[in-house]
Amino acid sequence: MTTYRIACIPGDGIGKEVVPAGQEVLQALADAGGPRFDFTTFGWGGDWYRAHGEMMPADGLAQLRGHDAILFGSAGDPHIPDHVTLWGLRLKICQGFDQYANVRPTRILPGIDAPLKRCAPADLDWVIVRENSEGEYAGVGGRAHQGHPIEVATDVSVMTRAGVERIIRHAFRLAQSRPRKLLTVVTKSNAQRHAMVMWDEIAAEVATGFPDVRWDKELVDAMTARMVNRPASIDTVVATNLHADILSDLAAALAGSLGIAPTGNIDPERRYPSMFEPIHGSAFDIMGQGLANPVGTFWSCVMLLEHLGEHEAARRLMQAIEAVTADRTLHTRDLGGSATTAQVTQAVCSRLAAR
Repeated sequence: MTTYRIACIPGDGIGKEVVPAGQEVLQALADAGGPRFDFTTFGWGGDWYRAHGEMMPADGLAQLRGHDAILFGSAGDPHIPDHVTLWGLRLKICQGFDQYANVRPTRILPGIDAPLKRCAPADLDWVIVRENSEGEYAGVGGRAHQGHPIEVATDVSVMTRAGVERIIRHAFRLAQSRPRKLLTVVTKSNAQRHAMVMWDEIAAEVATGFPDVRWDKELVDAMTARMVNRPASIDTVVATNLHADILSDLAAALAGSLGIAPTGNIDPERRYPSMFEPIHGSAFDIMGQGLANPVGTFWSCVMLLEHLGEHEAARRLMQAIEAVTADRTLHTRDLGGSATTAQVTQAVCSRLAAR
């Protein structure tokens, strides 16, 4: 049986709690006859920065390169500027390994009391595809005349034909693989009349190669209203780095909690390891209290398994997750319950062991 090398980066805040919980669940899956895992933990993040002046070592990417996948916790420390933590760790990995497809599935899991009153679980089953390598987070820009009245700061959104085409093609392929074969392309091309217009034009070009996929366009502000008012009209969504970042947080909240939402930072060409993480952030306000919801990490592990081709193991883990969320006594505080991280983790492990 294959043994997969998994790099674990807990990072900051509750990442130090949910990543070990993810390892525990994957090990329970292995013990129940699933694939085997060889975990290596890297202590990079805020504590590493305080000790070394950098969020990860200069050869960090080289240390990660030989792994089959990366399980990531969070980046963010209230005592370190956010741009330092994000660019020094998570984005350094995403861009360094050209993980250009950020994929975020969202649906209402069993037992979750989602906030939309006219939305059945079948109405909210989405996948948001986020361009993950350029756009608004390209890192291009700068500051001049700092501290003077004429100080200027720029952040340049960079859209390349190659970058836009590959993410839209990835989204069409994903939509094609789903039952509804429906894709919504999100831009702001009425106001951003250069790069966003190019985005729309490329979408129309790529669409000709996918005649079986129905697709439409939506402006990002209108998309927020559509997500609330007409959730059943949405299936697969593709948007820029910034737009999809915002929309996917809204999607997670509409599905019940940011604590249950997963992410895959994917290199579709498999040149480098892909990275999987919950979207909830470091949540320092509940760090160390055993209150963190580990479901987002467990669902990220499902995505990790699917990426590795372990579809039966992924199905078993997802079934265990859904069985646990269906039991409201196992809901953590963000879902209105009082269960602890350890209780939810043990419940998922017990489900896996019973199969």
